[in-house]
Amino acid sequence: MVSIIGLIVIQYNYLKIGLNLAQVRFNQNIGKTIKTIKSDLADNNKLTFLLGKAITNDDTYFDTELDSLKNASIYFLHSFLEDRLLENGIKTDFSYKLYVRESELKLQSKSYKENDAKLKKYTIDLFGYLPNLADKNVGLELQFNKINEYFLFQLNSLNIPSFIFLVSIIFMVAWVLKSLYWHQGIITMTNDFINNLTHELKTPVFSIGLATKMLQQQENEKNKIYIEIIRNQNNRLKEHIDKVLQLSSLDKKSNALQFTKTAFTPHLKKLCEEFSAISKMEDVTFTYQITDKPYTLNCELMHLINAINNLLDNAKKYKSASSKIVLQSEQKNNKLHISIKDNGIGIHKKDQQNIFKKHFRVSSGDLYTVKGYGLGLNYVKKIVTLHKGTIDLESELQKGTTITIKLPLVKT
Repeated sequence: MVSIIGLIVIQYNYLKIGLNLAQVRFNQNIGKTIKTIKSDLADNNKLTFLLGKAITNDDTYFDTELDSLKNASIYFLHSFLEDRLLENGIKTDFSYKLYVRESELKLQSKSYKENDAKLKKYTIDLFGYLPNLADKNVGLELQFNKINEYFLFQLNSLNIPSFIFLVSIIFMVAWVLKSLYWHQGIITMTNDFINNLTHELKTPVFSIGLATKMLQQQENEKNKIYIEIIRNQNNRLKEHIDKVLQLSSLDKKSNALQFTKTAFTPHLKKLCEEFSAISKMEDVTFTYQITDKPYTLNCELMHLINAINNLLDNAKKYKSASSKIVLQSEQKNNKLHISIKDNGIGIHKKDQQNIFKKHFRVSSGDLYTVKGYGLGLNYVKKIVTLHKGTIDLESELQKGTTITIKLPLVKT
């Protein structure tokens, strides 16, 4: 809105400048026209002879009434003046009065207005034939009836495109704001729906988990595998529900995380130990290199651990035949660098710039063999950003992916 108001003010100032320039140009042109008119009316010619007879009320030469003589004089004088104005680039409505000073003798057009201060007027003192004939000073007054409209017309090539573009900008801004508010309402309604739905799903998930624990107490070799499937799928469903709730809370408010100064190394080691145990069960080689330094971070521990766990889980999901995953942490430039490298299927270059967008999933390749909603990496990106960190991605198809998180360290 400030930009639009600024454009209107600037356009108004340009219009004032344009009007001033148009007036200067008009004055220059009218000056040339006045010189030509004075020169042409100074000689004794057919027009000045006719005007002289009409202005002095002399009808002895023409076999016609005086009123007809005056009407003919007015007509020919108007044509003469119009022609001289056009020669100097002036095309606008005008009126005039040809008069003998200190007398009632005059010729004037029908549209001429006496004593109208709003009209632009130019007085021409004639010399030569007409003043000599009348034996008095003769003047010609040009009166322009719609001079401001004429000036604006001269600027139409500038004003009309500017007006169209300004209206277009206002329309687009209004449309964008309307769309923004509409989409914001849809997002709010969708988040509320997801929150209600996921909270409702938590109850049956808890019940399934409780029932699974009770069944495990009575399991035998026959039903052990089925109970394990139920438990694993129930845990996966619980993780998805928690992830959706976490994303929804992060979308709604920027202060969803509670930061505290934390010695991060022990928690990172514990995560690696747990993931190493899971990797062995799934025939995935996982190694990690973590120094003994505490690496103090101002962080929200649960979310940050979840984010790193998401990256490890992705490396495990999109694995190759002989999967290897390596986690390394080191300090560089007062930042903690945590890199997770795998030799999995990799990501195509055209998809790498969109990989952290919400609900984005790679459109080709083997990634659709792994089910998901495109929320994990978006969640990781949000958590890292809220921790004032950055995340880098390097990947090559069929060779693997390296993701590096860089988090600012707290001076101790």
